Amino acid sequence: MPLPGGLWWLLCCRRGFTLLHRDYGDGELSGDGDEDEDEETFELRTPSPAGGGRGPLDVTLTQPMRSGPVSDRLQSWEETRSLIPEKGPSEDDPDVVVKGWLYREPRGGGARPWLPPRRAWFVLTRDSLDQFSSSGKGARRLGSLVLTSLCSVSGPERRPKETGLWSVTVSGRKHSVRLCSPRQSEAERWGVALREVIASKAPLETPTQLLLRDIQESRGDPEAVALIYRRNPILRHTSGALYAPLLPLPYGVTAPGPGYAPLREEAVRLFLALQALEGARRPGPLMQGVLQTCRDLPALRDELFLQLAKQTSGPAGPPGPPATQDPAALRYWQLLTCMSCTFRPGGAVRGHLLGHLERTEQALPDSELAEYARFIRRALGRTRGRELVPSLAEISALSRRQELLCTVHCPGAGVCPVAIDSHTTAGEVARELVGRLGLTRSRNTFALYEQRGAQERALAGGTLVADVLTRFENLAAEEAGLEDPPDTGWRLCLRLHGPLHPEGLSPDGHELPFLFEQEPGGGAPQKLCLGLGAKAMSLSRPGETEPIHSVSYGRVAACQLMGPHTLALRVGESQLLLQSPQVEEIVQLVNAYLANPSPERPSSSPPPCQDLPDTSPPSQHPGLDEPQGQSGCLGQLQD
Repeated sequence: MPLPGGLWWLLCCRRGFTLLHRDYGDGELSGDGDEDEDEETFELRTPSPAGGGRGPLDVTLTQPMRSGPVSDRLQSWEETRSLIPEKGPSEDDPDVVVKGWLYREPRGGGARPWLPPRRAWFVLTRDSLDQFSSSGKGARRLGSLVLTSLCSVSGPERRPKETGLWSVTVSGRKHSVRLCSPRQSEAERWGVALREVIASKAPLETPTQLLLRDIQESRGDPEAVALIYRRNPILRHTSGALYAPLLPLPYGVTAPGPGYAPLREEAVRLFLALQALEGARRPGPLMQGVLQTCRDLPALRDELFLQLAKQTSGPAGPPGPPATQDPAALRYWQLLTCMSCTFRPGGAVRGHLLGHLERTEQALPDSELAEYARFIRRALGRTRGRELVPSLAEISALSRRQELLCTVHCPGAGVCPVAIDSHTTAGEVARELVGRLGLTRSRNTFALYEQRGAQERALAGGTLVADVLTRFENLAAEEAGLEDPPDTGWRLCLRLHGPLHPEGLSPDGHELPFLFEQEPGGGAPQKLCLGLGAKAMSLSRPGETEPIHSVSYGRVAACQLMGPHTLALRVGESQLLLQSPQVEEIVQLVNAYLANPSPERPSSSPPPCQDLPDTSPPSQHPGLDEPQGQSGCLGQLQD
């Protein structure tokens, strides 16, 4: 006897039953002469025990053997006959929500715009959308679409170039039906009614969800869990194709963004991408593409977690011993590692995944797979969501379960390498570097900046550094295709942040170079006085006798005249741009003092100061061209 459409079969493994898959098909609008598509089929067997008694019912669901590419199957417009009896519309049916004359665009009408819409009498009930030849009691039923919680509605929208009508599209499992009306208000009325009916339907569950619930209930009985895995191949690794998602995804919902198919088709494509990982020569870009799809389509994240749990499962749940030595099998674990450091799985999926990882650790305690399982469990406890997917460098590090090494530029200390993971924040990196440089007692505040040339931006303390590195990678890839790419790339820098407190800085400490690099504004000094002594030069505020800092000549690495009023002074890893009408006198004095040997500068070292041609434009700073007297005050101190 054929099974009724939409009926769910839950057969508990512990009671001797088997459930492999389930058909949650709906009756579809039909009557246009299309042939029925091959359905998922149930095979019912009643084994006869040796003793002659009646054995437990064994139900097996197998997927049909289909030929042709997956995309052809997913774009099929074939339909099935409705299971509702052929009868005319009931005039007094209390379940009728709305009814009336509408036009229905023929299937494939978008590809065949010359076909005119067909006028028919439509009746929407609490369970289905029915189409009749007329509104009379003896009218012939042309088809029905059984409505479930997975159906979707879009519109209304007007298509002036095709029909000029307002249309509402309702999507079922196999095809979409476009209802048309010349009046916008009528189309809106049907759209609202269809959405209300679909929203009132009980959520459907896939066979995988039912099995996950059964596994969760049996988590205290390892033998029962192993039996569920053995009897249900849908839970285990497979080299075959996946014809339907493991989770209930809505029918016909088009994914946002160009290049994406409806969600259910994208779920099947994801599984094909997972299988392609096994033989990929460069798995990093493929993994990054899969992660990007899940970032763009959040509804597919739990689906991918379950697909990876499936592909990392063996006959009894944990992967078998051969998987521990198979490099191809490790690819699934590596992608699962990246997923766990990027997204948070939902409640039921998270519980199943944690159980799967725990069973893997218990079954293979000393294997590399157990190391991956422990790493993933820890990551799931720390991940809070990412702005961007991991960079290729981060994917490579995660595939080896290692930290990622990033470099931060610190004034006066050069390049500082910092080991981070996918969860390290900019505030944590700034605090670590402040501790390394001995600035923990400083009154100043420090922050991590992203910088390229004159462009810079402070990073919020909670910003994930891994996301910043991914952004740098993306910008570099975009600029690589430009005809005139920028000369310098983006980098991370530790900078002073917030109100500055330059008083009491130690001449030998790391803090003053930060002050030298600080740009004008934000509390930085705009006008300072430069004092030149026999052994050092000092900076002070106008009118103050105590310097805010002194620099010995041995630390001066370079000194260049950039113009008639501009001097570039390099101190260690920092550079000062000094603007004053007295720069020539400053250069002469600096050269005279630098000519004397010092422990920090051997006598054989050439003078660092040199004249450059005047290529600078006229000064834009008022007052810089007037003499400043003998005070030695600089009109501008900037980075």
